[in-house]
Amino acid sequence: MARDGAKDKPAKPQVSVLVLAYESGPLLAECLDSLAAQTFVDHEVVLVDNASTDGAPQAAAKAHPEVVFVEAGSNLGFAAGMNLAARHAQGRWLALINPDATADPDWLARLVAATQAHPEVRCFTSRQLLAEDPSKLDGLGDAMSISGFPWRGGYRHPDPGALPVSEVFSACGGAMMIAAELFEAMGGFDERLFCYGEDVDLGYRLRLAGERTLLVPDAVVRHHGGASSGGPRSDFAVFHGTRNRLWVYVKDTPPLLLWLSLPMHVLATVTLFARHATRGELAAPMRGLMAGLKDLRVALDARRETQPKRRVGSWGIARAMAWNPLDLLLRRWVIRKL
Repeated sequence: MARDGAKDKPAKPQVSVLVLAYESGPLLAECLDSLAAQTFVDHEVVLVDNASTDGAPQAAAKAHPEVVFVEAGSNLGFAAGMNLAARHAQGRWLALINPDATADPDWLARLVAATQAHPEVRCFTSRQLLAEDPSKLDGLGDAMSISGFPWRGGYRHPDPGALPVSEVFSACGGAMMIAAELFEAMGGFDERLFCYGEDVDLGYRLRLAGERTLLVPDAVVRHHGGASSGGPRSDFAVFHGTRNRLWVYVKDTPPLLLWLSLPMHVLATVTLFARHATRGELAAPMRGLMAGLKDLRVALDARRETQPKRRVGSWGIARAMAWNPLDLLLRRWVIRKL
């Protein structure tokens, strides 16, 4: 069920901000408050509720009657939930933000300015800070190692301060903006992934299509992290992250690079599992890996859809990756100057 709360706004706003809620609690209200305070006003907010039981989406929508409120009816996951939000959006650009994040007042203005300064680029990502400690990064876009392992660049590293607009491998789905026509042309997020890794997959497919992603470091959000899923080390997050990492690797890696990087991917997997073992957290990643291997045909079917459409080969993709294994081990940010 959808309720159109944007009757007094232009039929085609420049930006549609998409928010997906699931058991988001009071943080959702803070998120919507920050969107209402944006200095860039030519935007709408589309809020999708993935069948939350806490009443927070309904309360937030009531407090912000301008919001377009959509009730999914069930928990669709991040990928399908965001795709649903995009279908209700009217903007030329889609800005995505997590319900447990707040945007600085000029967040949208900075992103829109970047689209005007770089008209050849159609996907942008933000600087994310830890809400509980804004002196540290939650991420500077997503990075991808030559082994096929993705990570959020600079996670929990000290915020480096002023940075230029730079290129990253892909955007973090928690704070990004993409041209609506491009999102539609790419088929949106892959709903087979449900949640975790779907933003990496979209960014990888954009790379394969010859699209670039730019980091806009002065477009800032502050992220609490894991409010709906129990945190990045919860069993739910680790299971889906492990399974989807394998599927994205199989689905998106170009043929030559796939075979050349396979030994490194296996080694990186063994190394990560050893780290899980030292923490006594081996059950969830093992279940995720087994689920990924058991249903590997899902990734293989997706690969048959993706690879024939690519315009960039193995070398072009490899050039955008991080080759230093310490970047992955230390979760350093990987950005390239324009």
